[in-house]
Amino acid sequence: MDKENARLPVESLFYKNLPSQFVMAENAVEWLLLREYGSVFVAKGVIAPRTVVFTGDVDVLAYQAALSKMSAKIGLFDLELQAPAMESLLGCIADADSQHLTITPRGADSARRSYIETVDLWKSRVHPALAHWTKEGNLSIMEAERILALSPFEQVPEIFKLEAEGMWFAKDLSKSIIYSVAPPGTSQHLSMLALDIKEHEDEKVRVIMAGGYWYQTVTSDLPHFTYLGAAESDLDGFGLKRVTDNGRPFWIPDI
Repeated sequence: MDKENARLPVESLFYKNLPSQFVMAENAVEWLLLREYGSVFVAKGVIAPRTVVFTGDVDVLAYQAALSKMSAKIGLFDLELQAPAMESLLGCIADADSQHLTITPRGADSARRSYIETVDLWKSRVHPALAHWTKEGNLSIMEAERILALSPFEQVPEIFKLEAEGMWFAKDLSKSIIYSVAPPGTSQHLSMLALDIKEHEDEKVRVIMAGGYWYQTVTSDLPHFTYLGAAESDLDGFGLKRVTDNGRPFWIPDI
């Protein structure tokens, strides 16, 4: 896929609902990431990122500093989200409690993340996998060292190339790395509009979350919910489409 083929038609609903001055995907890797994580860019009533990829810590800090944020202790963890998302989440938690259900985060990094945290998560998959495939003889030590010397995001296309050859980088080494972690600078958690919850298997909980405008938008990440700020009946008008995977609905970019 080249840059020209990766351009969205300007008349498409997804294109029309992107933030102003959005930096569109410019290569095959960014296009894949837009497809995988792009639903957050059309979220309403909040400030969505204006780029597919944050290139470093400075960019993320500047973006997050401009947001209206709200913190709350949920379960065992102090979490921070964009204020409309947190207000909605607290309403969902109250609704769940009235039905004798719970909505709890999976861990301390279930909501807001820093750029450095996304890099650390990436390294936690890349480094062991490179060591594994080198030991197995699929990859030379020199090539592994070359990849390790690259910046985190420069590593992304290199890892995808290796996966195309059957060298998987997910934690269990059986599937793509994007089923384990988002590449550095691309996680929806950087937008403070994402939350990973323990109770994602419970359909009643998923219905409550959807009632608060929290939806599943990343088919490779089942615990992950995204605040889109609008009723489900409106989402197709934002350029999203409903797909079913693992017996549950996801809203993904219609591109």
